This record gives sequence, C-alpha cells and structure tokens, in this order.
Amino acid sequence: MFRLFVITTTLLAASSAAAQEPPKAADRKDALTRTKHTVTIGGKLIEYEATAGRMQLKDDEGKATANIFYIAYTKSKEDAKKRPLTFCFNGGPGSSSVWLHLGTFGPRRVTLSDEGEALPPPAKLVENEESLLDLTDLVFIDPVSTGFSRAADEKNAKQFHGVQEDVQSVGEFIRLYTTQNDRWPSPKYVAGESYGTTRAAGLSNHLQGRLGMRLNGVLLISAVLNFGTIRFDEGNDLPFILYLPSYAATAWYHKKLSAEQQADLPKTLAEAEKFAAGEYTLALQKGLDLSESERDDVAVKIAHFTGLSKAFVLRADLRVEGQRFMRELLRDQGRITGRYDSRILGKDFNDAAERPDYDPSYASVQGTFTESFNAYLRGELKYESDMPYEILTGRVQPWNYGTATNRYLNVAPSLKTAMAQNADLRVFVANGYYDLATPYFATQYTVNHLGGDRKLRDRVTMAYYEAGHMMYAHKPSRLKLKKDIAAFYQP
Repeated sequence: MFRLFVITTTLLAASSAAAQEPPKAADRKDALTRTKHTVTIGGKLIEYEATAGRMQLKDDEGKATANIFYIAYTKSKEDAKKRPLTFCFNGGPGSSSVWLHLGTFGPRRVTLSDEGEALPPPAKLVENEESLLDLTDLVFIDPVSTGFSRAADEKNAKQFHGVQEDVQSVGEFIRLYTTQNDRWPSPKYVAGESYGTTRAAGLSNHLQGRLGMRLNGVLLISAVLNFGTIRFDEGNDLPFILYLPSYAATAWYHKKLSAEQQADLPKTLAEAEKFAAGEYTLALQKGLDLSESERDDVAVKIAHFTGLSKAFVLRADLRVEGQRFMRELLRDQGRITGRYDSRILGKDFNDAAERPDYDPSYASVQGTFTESFNAYLRGELKYESDMPYEILTGRVQPWNYGTATNRYLNVAPSLKTAMAQNADLRVFVANGYYDLATPYFATQYTVNHLGGDRKLRDRVTMAYYEAGHMMYAHKPSRLKLKKDIAAFYQP
C-alpha cells in the first residue's frame, strides 16, 4: 500500500495563462503549475483550469517510491463534486498518455490531415472542439517510466513494470488525486487505449474491491483484454480467425477485392465475419484431417476476403499472420500497410522482405505528437522539466505478467467481476475497422465471452469506426467518437 502525500510546492494561477511565470530551474522537478484557459466546444465557451506536475507515491514506511506526472483539466465556475471525473491513459506497456490527450480528449488537439496523416513540420495545436471537457473533468496519467514519471530509485523501477504492479500504482494515484482534490462525490470513469484498456479492466476491479471506489463507467479505445486473441503463436489458431475481417476491411480500402465486394463494406465485413466464425474456424480445427479439396476450397475463400493470392494462403498453411499480411497485400505496388492504421501506407527498405521493417502509421504521427506536446507543455501550461518526455519507451521492459507468465494474459474476468458487483457500471468500447493491432472482431469475441449473466453484455456499448487504432486521427471518426461518448455519459 502507498500512503498519502500532498505536494506543497505549487504555482498559483494568475488571471490568464499568458501571465504565468515558469518554475525556477531549482523547482522544476516537482512543482505544479496551474493556468487558466478557454475552449469552445459545441458552440459554447468553456473556462477551465489546467494543472500539470508530479504526485509522489510512498510506501508503508513513508519512503518515496515514485513521482507520477499528470495533467488535469477542471471546468471553472461549477461544483466539482457534481462534475464527472475521468482518468485517462494510453498503453504500450510503456506509453505516455499523449495520444488520447492531444489526439481526442483534451482541450487542445494535434493538427493532422482529415485522413489522419501528419502535416509538414513544425507540428501545430488547435482548439479541440471534440474535447470531452464539456462532459467531464479530465486527468491524464503517465505510468511510471513513461512521460515525466519516474521511480524514486531508478534501480528499483522494475517494481512498477508489471500487470499488477501497474494497476496498483495507477490505482494509488487515482485514490490520491481523488482524495486530495475532494472528488470522492464525483461520478468517476477510467478511459484507456490499447494496453490502457488492459489497465482499465484491471483497475475497475482493483479500485472497487481494494480501494472501495465504484466506477460509473469504463471507456475502452481499441481494446485488448484477452491476449490470446491477438498473439500469433504456433498452436493458437484464434488470432488467424479474428484478424480475417480486418484483413477484409484493409483489402477493401485498398481496392483489392472483387467489384461486388467493393460495392458494400458492411455487407463484405458481415460475410467475412460469418466465414471466419464458421467454415474457417472448423477448417483450422481439423488440422491434418482437412482434406486436400477442403483445404483448397478454404484457401480460395481466404484469398477472396483478404485480397491475397491463393498460392500465398496455401504457402502460409491457411494461417496469415498480421505482419505478413501487411507486407504481402500491396507487394506488387512496393508498399506496406500500417499496423495501427492499415489505411496508411509506407515504402519498405526491401521489397522481398517477409515482414515490414516499420509501421508507417506510427511513424506518421510519432514526431508530430512529440513536437506538439513539448511545445504545449512549456508554452501554454508553463511546465518546465529538463527530463526527456518518454512518449513510448522500452524502459518498462521486461514487463512482468505475473500469474499470466507462460500463458495468455486475460483481464476480462476482472472487468466481469467489477460489473457483476456493481450493477451501475457501464462499458463503452470503440473499435476501428482498419486496426491491425487490436482487431475489432477479436474484441467482439472477448465481450461475447464475458460469461455469466447475459445482462452484463447489455451494459457494454460497442461502437465502430472506418479508421484504425487511433480512430480519432480520422476526422469523420473523431466526430462520431465524440457523439458516441457523449451519449454514453448521459445518465
């Protein structure tokens, strides 16, 4: 357990952000900055206060264990105790919260093309009309070793680098923030993206069972709760089945399907899902008992839905791993598709390679978000630090999977337990059709296997977008996402 520690060094807000003075160099390590701003959302001007800084965690003996960096936004001139409060984070493991922060939820947003690709440098921020700040106050959390968050003793940083260790430290931060800011009366939500959804599911049960904090809702953006659905391993046929509809969507987007399939994406995806869950599943289960004629017929159908050649599918033994698909689909054009967003293309270094050398969809945005965040933090929020801001780091590796070592991590039971014990807990899940990191059909599978009372499933809202892992990078999807989340926050 960690103990309460109140940071006493703060920088009080002046009448406007422009009037703020940055912390002195000696105070850069842990000073909080508070600045005042406005944003227009839905045609309404919203005044808010931004707080940036680090919160210290302590162990039972009162010894500092870590300093967690966060940025919080609270709407001004309202009773905070009645305002919803949402804690946000990304995944990795090893990612800061910058993606949800500057991509969709925060009051400032990185400028990208309408399709979600980077614009020429330098990067620019704009007012985010799709921010959630009209619905809820927001706290963006960087887990230990990401962003500016660090262990008090870097030699012992590994005590935070694991499934349960991460849930406990982020959970303790949430408890401390809620206590220090008198937010226990507020409706509370957690929102995670990618591995952040794994963390969110674990937190839902930890906060409620260990800390006595019930949540009103959990938002899962590009979810992975059961890692058996996405790990391409020998003997695990599940991912090959669950990725196939996303392959179909990708092939459709790049016009690699038949004219009939190209005419109607929803129809094509429905047919791909039916094949994947039926005939394809049965074929893979047969293994060597599959006859040559059956094998040939299934290969034809896989090629039909994926845009790949029958010969390639047969060479892959009917099992097309994600990286191989990204390399093979547009090989004839000398292009690779993105993993996070398969709409985004790149040029590989070796056209004969088996797998891509990099992910063009990540490369497209990584620099833009890094530039934007560093400029925003120092310019608008007046927070100074000489440390490098770890956007996505390998410092957390090797990650400790604890009881899930040598098996697939599955936190869906934690979410199910939290929902079973809290009848008012609702879940929102956002899925991108072109996401080849956490495919939408895999998430459907996980939700449909929560087990227990079927009424649990009725409290899960599934939403779909014609975009990738970061669906909010795509303008039409970002607009739809805000509309869907606004409906979810309604009582």
